[in-house]
Amino acid sequence: MKFNKLNIIVFIGLIAIIGVITMQLIMLREAYNFERKELGDKIHFALQDVVSKIYTDNSTEPPVDSPIKKIADDYYVVNVNDQFEAGVLDYYLKNQFLKVKLDMDYEYAVYDCSGDEMVYGEYINMEGQQVTNENLKCVNCFTKRPGLVYYFAVRFPKMTHSYLNSLGQYWIYTGVLFLVLVIYVYSVFLLLKQKRYTELQKDFINNMTHEFKTPLSSILIASNYAVKQHEIEDNPKLSRYLKIIIDQSNKLNQHIERILSVAKSDSGIGRLEKKPFLLADTLELVKENASIKFEKAHISLTMDSREHRVNADEFHIYNILYNVVENAIKYGTEKPEVFINLKPGGKGLLIQVTDNGPGIAPEHIDFVFDRFYRIPRENKKDVEGFGIGLFYVKKICELHGWKITIRNNHPTAGVTVSIEIPKNSLA
Repeated sequence: MKFNKLNIIVFIGLIAIIGVITMQLIMLREAYNFERKELGDKIHFALQDVVSKIYTDNSTEPPVDSPIKKIADDYYVVNVNDQFEAGVLDYYLKNQFLKVKLDMDYEYAVYDCSGDEMVYGEYINMEGQQVTNENLKCVNCFTKRPGLVYYFAVRFPKMTHSYLNSLGQYWIYTGVLFLVLVIYVYSVFLLLKQKRYTELQKDFINNMTHEFKTPLSSILIASNYAVKQHEIEDNPKLSRYLKIIIDQSNKLNQHIERILSVAKSDSGIGRLEKKPFLLADTLELVKENASIKFEKAHISLTMDSREHRVNADEFHIYNILYNVVENAIKYGTEKPEVFINLKPGGKGLLIQVTDNGPGIAPEHIDFVFDRFYRIPRENKKDVEGFGIGLFYVKKICELHGWKITIRNNHPTAGVTVSIEIPKNSLA
């Protein structure tokens, strides 16, 4: 696997999230152990006090060894080794559990010597009230302990539920972190998948356009040679057909070059060759070439000065300006009018291209610079294009650090494309 910048960032992010989740799980385990120990200590102290009170009532000395034996987290056996009454035990258990603030259901049973069995006592809820619901009671959960005579057992049926409740905040944090991890992994998966598709798309475009250029060049060479032959020049019909072939081939060649330019600029393969040049000369060249191609179009150019020089890639700047003017004419009216204006604006220069066309619907105007996006036009279905022209324009502007915007003209018709050239691009 190739470790580029993206892979390194993804790997570091994954390690960071896993590290945070690991720390959270460690904290959760520590909190669980602490809660378990604290709850166990509460029960032990409460039962210890119960035994002490029973010995005090019987005026006997308590044993040296602890009479409390923990069978499980939720089950305790207390060897009193002295006589006691079940009613007194019930009273002491309620008081001592309430004293240590043990908010938990419990049930108890007392060993009966005469019957040689455990006699079930009561099921007490966390409010200290007796519960008569037989479904909650577990009589068979209390078993005899060999070698003991005077003892009782206490069981806490909702001990696990109490642990979970007390750690509720930790469970929420852990769940959120796991959700973040899942979202992160899913997002990275989609990102890498999209990156792979983008690379495949770029390779396809590059291969497709290069494969097209070879036969297209052969067609143009053959057509340009054939159109100069006397047999073709003497036949107006054949001459017209060959000129159509040449025109359409040149148009297709322009589309291919534009696709290659977009692919190169988008992938970072292309490098800008910046040098100082007069912006007025480029704008006049754009006007002249557009006027030759579109004879019906009226194009006007106004400038506050001819001395504005910019430090930019002249080839790409010509392409994007011509592209904007060409779009204004193609999607304009039957008698298109385009107004190009160069003037100071903000902290630099401002180029504005305004047309008299029908404008752009508000729901489409925010997407005109997106790649492959074409605005549906009922009256312009014959206009050719791939939806990459304005994307190319915006990409070149971004590479130069320029800002391009488009807006509808209100209340007049048409749209205005504005290119803001910052001061640091002026020569």
